[in-house]
Amino acid sequence: MGSESEFASLNVPHGIEERFHSIRLPGRCRASLLPAPAAAILLGLGSSANAQAIPWVNGEFASPWNAQKIFEPSSLPDRTDPETREEIPPEDMPVKKRQQPGYEPIGIRSGSWMFNPSVTAGTFYDSNVFSSSTTQRSDIAAVIEPTLRAHSLWGRHGLDIKLDTQSTVYNQFSSLNQTNASLKGNGWIDITKDTMLLGSFQIAHLNEGVGTLSSPSNAISPTPYNLMSGDVTLRKEFNRLTTSIGVRTDSYDYGSTRAQDGTVINQDARDGQIYSLHSRIDYAISSTLGWFGGVEGNQRDIRGTPGHTLDSQGYRALTGVTVGLSNLVTGEFGAGYVQQRFDDPSIGMIEGPSYRARLTWRPTRLLDVHFNAEQIVTQTSDTSATGVLANAVQLGLDYELRRNIILSLAGGYENDKFFGQFRKDNVITSDTRVKYLVNRFGAVSAYYRYTKRESDVPVFSFDKHLVGMNVTAQF
Repeated sequence: MGSESEFASLNVPHGIEERFHSIRLPGRCRASLLPAPAAAILLGLGSSANAQAIPWVNGEFASPWNAQKIFEPSSLPDRTDPETREEIPPEDMPVKKRQQPGYEPIGIRSGSWMFNPSVTAGTFYDSNVFSSSTTQRSDIAAVIEPTLRAHSLWGRHGLDIKLDTQSTVYNQFSSLNQTNASLKGNGWIDITKDTMLLGSFQIAHLNEGVGTLSSPSNAISPTPYNLMSGDVTLRKEFNRLTTSIGVRTDSYDYGSTRAQDGTVINQDARDGQIYSLHSRIDYAISSTLGWFGGVEGNQRDIRGTPGHTLDSQGYRALTGVTVGLSNLVTGEFGAGYVQQRFDDPSIGMIEGPSYRARLTWRPTRLLDVHFNAEQIVTQTSDTSATGVLANAVQLGLDYELRRNIILSLAGGYENDKFFGQFRKDNVITSDTRVKYLVNRFGAVSAYYRYTKRESDVPVFSFDKHLVGMNVTAQF
């Protein structure tokens, strides 16, 4: 099913909508931790990887985990007394995050640990499996994904670990078969009442899907790679002011893929490490308005090819306001600048302004409407030299037809301008998903996704239809 389910980060799966468990942190507001075991499949895994520079983003990164995702929106802090704070009822939670009584997983408790196993089986039809502009090939595929999540039940501190494997097998084109495996976790240590040490890690074997921006244009197989990453962040609250500073490292080891003519495409040039230093400040002006600022600097040591290094240094900074009008309207609006300077003079420096607007409107307790607009200067992948200036507008809604039936609709438009080559792309996407929770032990989901990319370079133009369904058993 491609890299859309790679879970390449601990808190933001690449291109996937996920449901988060909420766990009470002593003396603090609720925190979003790792996804529930069945969440990914309930929301329609099985689709191929997103080909956009800016994937669709849903949900907010609640305190304290926005400290490690400093450019993602965060909710305003709850200033009420944590000792007398009431639990948020399901109907006041966002449609996709709420867990209705009788549909939450039971889990298996062992001492101070809770285990949640699940297994998902699914199938999907892809009208253009190679994302080709000339010869479209369709196929059907089967997906199986067992998952085990374990999280601590300690009074202080906490640890959440998830083990996930996923195999996708195609009926006709076996070159597209792939298996992903990931062990990831995050945890926190309460140093004092208002000081926390946050940590996260991931060890994984993943695959980049054919047709993604970082996949070779003539590849007929996913590009495998190994990823090791870790982040340590110190977070401190000063009444209305919240600050954080952290370091992160990511290590990539790429394998080879295969071209249409049968030759091997070596991707060793993309091997390397990325080191980052990040910091974020949030200030609650009032219960409905806040200010934030975030900055991240990076050093990329990438192998490249003889005489053509891919090493670079850069930063991204963003500042703006966070708005929260009770449960009706929430959003974050920011602007900033990004710069990446490559050691290779033939690549030079990629820089430009950046903005982001994200708004959620909840006209009723049954309906959430999401609007996203964003501009970034990025690369086709973390370890690629091709720069992209991307502008995207996205609109979506989540509707609770019944307590156990969720309908989601989304559409988006993106314009991509490439650095280092004469190329501009326009991307149109639409997505429809239905999730049916049978009971707390099982769920069924179905989805339809359409993607159309028009490029100045004809070989990169394509369109595809993706239709699938999944069945999940969980405990």
